[in-house]
Amino acid sequence: MDEFDVVVIGGGSAGCAVAGRLAERGRSVCLLEAGGRNDTFKVKTPGMLAFVNEKTNYRYETVPQKGLNGRTGYQPRGRGLGGSSAINAMIYIRGNSWDYDNWAKLGCTGWSYEDVLPYFKRAESNERGADEYHGGDGPLAVSDQRYLNPGSLAFVEAAAQLQLPRNRDFNGPQQAGFGIFQVTQKHGLRWSASRAYVEPLRRSRNLDTRIGVTVQRIEIEDGRATGVTYSVGERERTVRARGGVVLSAGAFNSPQILMLSGIGPGDHLAEHGIAVKADRAAVGSDLQDHIDYVSSWESSSRDFFGDSLAGTVRVARAILEHRRRGTGIMTTPYAEAGGFWTVMDDAPAPDVQWHFVPAMLEDHGRTKVKGHGFSLHACVLRPESRGTVRLADRDAAIAPIIDPNFLSEDRDMEVLRRGVRLSHRIVDTPPMQVYEPRDRHPVDLHDNAALDTLIRERADTVYHPVGTCRMGDDTDSVVDPRLNARGVEGLWVADASVMPRLVSGNTNAPSIMIGERCADFVGEALN
Repeated sequence: MDEFDVVVIGGGSAGCAVAGRLAERGRSVCLLEAGGRNDTFKVKTPGMLAFVNEKTNYRYETVPQKGLNGRTGYQPRGRGLGGSSAINAMIYIRGNSWDYDNWAKLGCTGWSYEDVLPYFKRAESNERGADEYHGGDGPLAVSDQRYLNPGSLAFVEAAAQLQLPRNRDFNGPQQAGFGIFQVTQKHGLRWSASRAYVEPLRRSRNLDTRIGVTVQRIEIEDGRATGVTYSVGERERTVRARGGVVLSAGAFNSPQILMLSGIGPGDHLAEHGIAVKADRAAVGSDLQDHIDYVSSWESSSRDFFGDSLAGTVRVARAILEHRRRGTGIMTTPYAEAGGFWTVMDDAPAPDVQWHFVPAMLEDHGRTKVKGHGFSLHACVLRPESRGTVRLADRDAAIAPIIDPNFLSEDRDMEVLRRGVRLSHRIVDTPPMQVYEPRDRHPVDLHDNAALDTLIRERADTVYHPVGTCRMGDDTDSVVDPRLNARGVEGLWVADASVMPRLVSGNTNAPSIMIGERCADFVGEALN
């Protein structure tokens, strides 16, 4: 039986950081990942993110959502090394400093903004160089975009005409404002967590990466995690962990694996015939996600991406340019510009985030829309709605039951309503009206009932689920502030599932930061 110092479950954003850091420090690490290496043209080319498939995306769905008029939501999650950082829009956002100070107030000692900033900087290699807020020599490449759609620049100008300030650095001293996002790219290529932390160690004897495996359970003996059992096809294998196990399978699969291992709500486990090793009611609870509404406009301008003969020819030429020089429109993250602003008087920090996309989006891009145009996302940054993740079956290969419980709280609808109205105000300014946009989903913005109906018919996730293995100092929390799983020795959880509250922004950079911190915690525990 193989034995390592540490077994890491999941090669996503946090898992790659944990595994890579521990291995480079001399620990023997086995990294288990369900998908492949993601070392392909489609993954590395930013503009190809629109063409991800089941090999790189779990493509989960929710249960019917009452708050979305009974619709089933879509929940894409990265599959393969790099996890969601291999299929996301590459936007480098940390969240607001208030988020982390609030974590500390909630009992997560050592997670204030002052505490986490050094880890963000340690992970980052920003092409602008190191400064008070940024790192210049970390493994995660962060760059300015190499191409910008004219419409994205017009969007920032449009916001400025409403006295919404420009912001060159959303991760600097102030988050509020509008501008162009920095991205996790290098030389015009996607820079996933795997490229940052795992690929440089492919020849290292300290890191054994096993892909195409399905984790069945964490082995627990006398209250301690001692290894992991996984399967490849019909064959099961167990790897032993001398020091412990790090679970980093994401907000959906981490609670699923804990429950399959006997750690979770006792009654729920009993329903599935699973012996209870630790009765933890919070496992799979407290699911939070950014509910998002996409406004969309059609335009005759060919500045925007679109489904037309001219658009197809343009993309074909751009692919050739990108392969030769790493430049051009195929470096786009699609969500090129955006902003943060406060719409509720009592909000402690910006409560809505916008993503501007120079293309018409429908159903997460899964439905093709003829013609050219643009879209503007508005999402609720700190939702009050809470959902759950539960087992559908004892078979680890079967997706868990995902219920975000979107828009179950009135405040979330009010925030989103105000965000959508501001989206339209921005587009109504001259810099955007130059494009003579035609609203694809017209509604009386002053009619709350009509607007709410439209929102419930079209809103969905913007891909940031967290909270299902929440951290805290209370006995009900799943992990303590050093990410130790309560009730089981030698087990850590490190991914977005440990966030006690959703951060005000995209979750990839915070997940990597969590992985960096976990590597320190594990290393200190094993010394």
